[in-house]
Amino acid sequence: MRLCHLLAILLLASMLIPRVFCQQSAVTPAVELPKDPRALFAIARPHYDFSDPSLRPWHLKALYQLLDEKGNPSDQGTFEYWWASPKVHRSTWTRTGATHSEWHTADGKLSYLDSGKSISLFEYKLEPAILNPLPTDTELDSEKNRLDREELKLGSVKLPCIMIVPIMPQHGKIQVVPLGLFPTYCFNPSVPALQVRNSFGTVAEYLDRIASMNGHYVPREIKFFEGKQNVLTANVETIDGISPTDPAFTPIPTAISPKTDKATIAAGIMTGMLIKKQAPIYPQDAKDARVSGKVVLGATIGRDGKIHDLRVEEAPWPSLVAASLIAVSKWEYKPYLLNGEPVEVETTITVIFELGR
Repeated sequence: MRLCHLLAILLLASMLIPRVFCQQSAVTPAVELPKDPRALFAIARPHYDFSDPSLRPWHLKALYQLLDEKGNPSDQGTFEYWWASPKVHRSTWTRTGATHSEWHTADGKLSYLDSGKSISLFEYKLEPAILNPLPTDTELDSEKNRLDREELKLGSVKLPCIMIVPIMPQHGKIQVVPLGLFPTYCFNPSVPALQVRNSFGTVAEYLDRIASMNGHYVPREIKFFEGKQNVLTANVETIDGISPTDPAFTPIPTAISPKTDKATIAAGIMTGMLIKKQAPIYPQDAKDARVSGKVVLGATIGRDGKIHDLRVEEAPWPSLVAASLIAVSKWEYKPYLLNGEPVEVETTITVIFELGR
């Protein structure tokens, strides 16, 4: 039976993690999941390791639907992924008026091709949501983050959830953080299959159809929410084996092979290239506690000028981090050109909170 429930956790006093759909998965026999957060991630990780060299070449195709601000269907698209080995794989997004492809080849090089409009942030997020949904080793670094585990009761079912909380030395005594304020992973209660992945208001909700590919979990249905708004739905239509010499792995002649995949650029330079900015909301709990200061974020800005990743480097208070990440995730920049070509940028972004402003 599918259980529908609202996670009653406020994000900045106005945003809720949306509905969680829970159902026993048939992908593996039910087990008793470990209580320790790191142990739970450890038994889940092999099921989501799509760089496993023991896998045979395969191809995945997903159809997705973008929704507008009123929740009405807008553009439709297709995401496809071809995998031959940890080094050789390809990703392609296609929708009306827009195409983006990336080829990773055996020599370690990246080639890409863009056509038409830019692919949106949520379209890009579809790939890691399917193929790399668990936290990285850096996110699990015990010197930088702590793991809070909480069982969320949905009727008679207890859903194990783990939240990754940055360690903030300035307020190291803070112990209680509301579930969902920081990146949170909720699992099926009987198998180590992910049900919800929440990252500062952007939620990937994995519905109850899960496929198993040689012991690896592939969600058949995903919904993305920004706050309470459903912004994208996706269905994995096919997963099939292919030849390692499939022509899809060969970059087409017009694909671009950038001389530099990524550049590290000073914060001041990128500030001058900012073209779209949203100011963060000053959280009431921080105001009440008379907390001010700066939140420093490590940022990855894509070749399209949009935020592709954010990491916490310094912060004075938990809710100031969440406020910063929610706002900065919507910022846009002019693409940074190196030798005339757009490149991915690593930089830092500082958000300052001052009382009385």
